[in-house]
Amino acid sequence: MKAGKLNWDDLNEIISNNRSVDRKDVRVKSGIGEDCSIIEYGDFDCVVSTDPITGADSDIGRLAVHINCNDIASCGVEPIGILVTILAPEGTTLDEIKDVMFQIDEETKKLNVEILGGHTEITRSVNKLIVSCTAIGKGRKGKAVATSGAQIGDDIIVTKELGMEGTSIVINDYFNYVKDVLSNDEIEEAKGYINSISVVKEGIIAGEFGVNSMHDITEGGVLGALWEMATASKVGFKVYRDKMPVSKVTENICSKLRLDPLRFISSGSMLITSKNGEALVKKLKNAGINAVIIGKITENKGILVENKIEYEVKPPERDELFVIDENINKFCI
Repeated sequence: MKAGKLNWDDLNEIISNNRSVDRKDVRVKSGIGEDCSIIEYGDFDCVVSTDPITGADSDIGRLAVHINCNDIASCGVEPIGILVTILAPEGTTLDEIKDVMFQIDEETKKLNVEILGGHTEITRSVNKLIVSCTAIGKGRKGKAVATSGAQIGDDIIVTKELGMEGTSIVINDYFNYVKDVLSNDEIEEAKGYINSISVVKEGIIAGEFGVNSMHDITEGGVLGALWEMATASKVGFKVYRDKMPVSKVTENICSKLRLDPLRFISSGSMLITSKNGEALVKKLKNAGINAVIIGKITENKGILVENKIEYEVKPPERDELFVIDENINKFCI
């Protein structure tokens, strides 16, 4: 198999065939599009999620904190703690591990999230340093938002700009291949995206506002997140390419590396559906968070409109991040 998430049909089969226990106190269970499980604890819900960092070489401690806390925020609740697992190949220095933990400590301080524990190991089983975190959040019982709650007629909102995480990874790991299409100011802008990939603030605001569904946009980009949300909710969607918020920096990088920015890993952007999208967009902007309405939830099929032509959105394949090396070799970039 190739690098990236498992094929969705294969993943769905694995999930369906290997979940024998069905507890009533697990209110939201594992499934396609659901990054978190929600467990009832008396007057509160416990929200849990886990993810590794595998597609980046730089800033992996920072990324690990945010992609996991973003999952918790996509339920509209505040993350309170993380567990950290670090798997490092033989030859890794103590300073390299200290640097990862320094990054994790710095980012958790910004979010007021406690490091609850974890595991660190040098192993022959990996050929690069891997960081995986499990994040835990707490919210009032029954208030946590699920990915599967999107309703027909909902406005579809996207926060900030798409592709920030992918752009941040490229500017660090593939700089020599893209530096000629960026100005000095654009290079600095791309480097700064690492500071904007948390969606905790907008997740909590949207949760308090009252929305039907949220999903942080990670592997597979906005089209992958839309497909996951629609599949989980048993609905469709219609969105417009010209309404997608993609920066010039990200467009330039994607053009150079022959990537689709709508299928590019996009931590830092939240996908939200709401009956009153305009009011939510106004509330987010008042809090300093850019947000736009990109379309509507429909009865069936996922449709992307580009240049007045409608394209059906298929299940997400590998994120564009994992085809960069292939494109560099194939097109002699």
